[in-house]
Amino acid sequence: MVALSCRDWRSSAARHLRCASPLHGIALIITLLFLATVISLAIVGYQYQKLLDATVASTTARKDFTTFPARKAAICLTPGCAKAAARIIEAIDPTTDPCTDFYKFACGQWIQSLPLSSPSLSSLLFTFQRQSIPEDKGAVTKFSLLQNELDAKLRTIVENPIDLSKDPPHVIQLKTYYHSCMNISVLEMLGQRPLRRVLRNLGGWPVLEGSKWKGSSSFDWLQALIKFRKLGFSHNIIFGLYVITDFRNNSKHLINLYEATLGLLDRPHLLKGLSDPVVKGYFKLMTSAAFLLGARKTRQTMRELENVLRFEILLANYTLPREETRNISVFYNEMAVSQLKKLAPTVKWNKFFNSLLVDHIGDDEIINVGMPNFVVRVANLLQTVNKRTLANYMTREKPRWEQCMGSLALSFEYSLSNLYVKNFFDKDSKDSALFLVNYLTNEFLNIIENVDWMDNVTRKRAIDKAKTIVPHIGYPAELMNDTLITDHYKNITMKPDEYFINVMKLKKWSTDYLLGQLRKPNIKGEWKKHADVAVVNAFYNSIENSIEFPAGILQGPFFSKGRPNYLNFGAIGFVIGHEITHGFDDQGRQFDRDGNNKNWWEHETDVRFKEKTECIMHQYGNYVVPEINIRLNGINTQGENIADNGGIKEAFWAYQRWVKHNGPESALPGLKYTPNQLFFISAANVWCAKSRPETKRLIAISGSHSPAPYRVIGPMSNMLEFAQQFNCPIGSPMNPEHKCSVW
Repeated sequence: MVALSCRDWRSSAARHLRCASPLHGIALIITLLFLATVISLAIVGYQYQKLLDATVASTTARKDFTTFPARKAAICLTPGCAKAAARIIEAIDPTTDPCTDFYKFACGQWIQSLPLSSPSLSSLLFTFQRQSIPEDKGAVTKFSLLQNELDAKLRTIVENPIDLSKDPPHVIQLKTYYHSCMNISVLEMLGQRPLRRVLRNLGGWPVLEGSKWKGSSSFDWLQALIKFRKLGFSHNIIFGLYVITDFRNNSKHLINLYEATLGLLDRPHLLKGLSDPVVKGYFKLMTSAAFLLGARKTRQTMRELENVLRFEILLANYTLPREETRNISVFYNEMAVSQLKKLAPTVKWNKFFNSLLVDHIGDDEIINVGMPNFVVRVANLLQTVNKRTLANYMTREKPRWEQCMGSLALSFEYSLSNLYVKNFFDKDSKDSALFLVNYLTNEFLNIIENVDWMDNVTRKRAIDKAKTIVPHIGYPAELMNDTLITDHYKNITMKPDEYFINVMKLKKWSTDYLLGQLRKPNIKGEWKKHADVAVVNAFYNSIENSIEFPAGILQGPFFSKGRPNYLNFGAIGFVIGHEITHGFDDQGRQFDRDGNNKNWWEHETDVRFKEKTECIMHQYGNYVVPEINIRLNGINTQGENIADNGGIKEAFWAYQRWVKHNGPESALPGLKYTPNQLFFISAANVWCAKSRPETKRLIAISGSHSPAPYRVIGPMSNMLEFAQQFNCPIGSPMNPEHKCSVW
């Protein structure tokens, strides 16, 4: 989810220094420095608490509240607690009333510390938290900052010279590819020649060729598509063609014919046409690329590129709006190839499938046509569209030149993950994280047992599904086997001075691998499906009914064994609960315990679930992002909002159960918040983010996640327990009288 980049950042590898001074002298200095830090935190925290005392409402908590009462706690003085306290003090804005805007309270100073311009050197000295938004990024989040830190660590390994005697073959290939990407002198010497050579092999880009282009009458879009596929270009330009797991019978794979991948992925903007500012920017990008490759700056060139954009807008009109994609079953339309020929007879489907796929496809092959209307309308459009426009549209879909580390993550993800786990991951974190997963799963089971809107038959099925969720934590054991990783990449040979060719080889190899799964059985839990772990993210897989927490997220602000558990339950616990709940959101609930798209809900409970979901959609649909004055899309975001609301409850009650079993924990130095309050602060800190206005607009209009503030405000304002912990009066923004709850 998080984009990788290859910026010129400095190595952060630790240096071990040998000292001649006595060990007890070093220990004394370290102890004095640590005590000075704790005292400083205490002083700063006292000042913060004075401000906080002036802002927190003074209503009395409910008498029937069953969490453990606040009392004067001991202070934790370990290095882990000191570091955690410093992070919180850096983030919170104690001048904001937590009952008015808990997101601003929890993240206010962190956001203020992030300039939109380049950061100063002093802002980078203490932590990675004080960085600017990079010029090529729309936002900075806790996730992206931790990913940057992870990438910087990996870079110290990848940039080491190739050692033929020690490096496994897969690492040699990875380093060769990376070095070809970083060889600026060769790239500058070659310039655009490799790409121009490829374009000529494809028959030329009309906008470059001008009157010399020979395809006005002979251009064949399917023949061009076949060439693209063989060279490693995207083949999903006109129709989307994939091999997927059959979501009605997940033991096998299935050909999926779907809508095309658009150049500008944001459909709502495309539908607004050429007057939309984002579309204008996209058109400017198209023209700049054409001019860079040698197109003449003429009115004819601009007209041609406008026609290309109008064609893409037509395709966008044929795609479904995101709001209509929530019901998975509408995308399951099996038919034989012979039936597809009758549905869209103008396309040479046998040639299409047999030239693009790996396996032979006959007329009796059963395929899934995910969007029949799109297929029919595009097939008809291909009969009437100007061939020059079509050639311009297809040929300008050139591969993106990803920056080096990002490109590695897309192509050599298993090798990178292998190196990350071997060199940087604390293996003991797997057991600690599994311990949290078990606590959260038990709390979700308690929620299912106690919801009052579910009939007993559906409840039993829901419990059965929750109990069979499979956790994948950290990394699969096979990832440590260099022989297995090398075997996966055995058909790839990278060359040190041919980055462009390397990119095309990898893209073709990757497409061959994915499309080559058609005749192979789908094996649930196969290690390769869970081996891309050098990422800061988490996942729920509805077809496997599994949750995944890669090694990359089990660190930093999300998880640490050296700090109190209220922080871990609040941060990674919130994320764990979120992923568990995804199995029971508006889309996850469409899959049974075995991961098949089957309805297991009794009618009355199905109706009541939708009523509960309507409340969530209405709540979030009424949030207005103030900087851009746009309402959120409560339909597009409902799945993520349901998961957020369930996740925070599961995490909170799981922590209460942990305290019941283990006793109360110590507070943090310099902060006078109770453990339960720190739980919520830690949970909110996960979503601290700063975004450009353009990014906020895109997220609000078409994002599947709510903007960061509402991932805190929404779930916590729906929790009575939150209001009780911060003494929020009824009717305050964080304690509204009417609350929404699904799980």
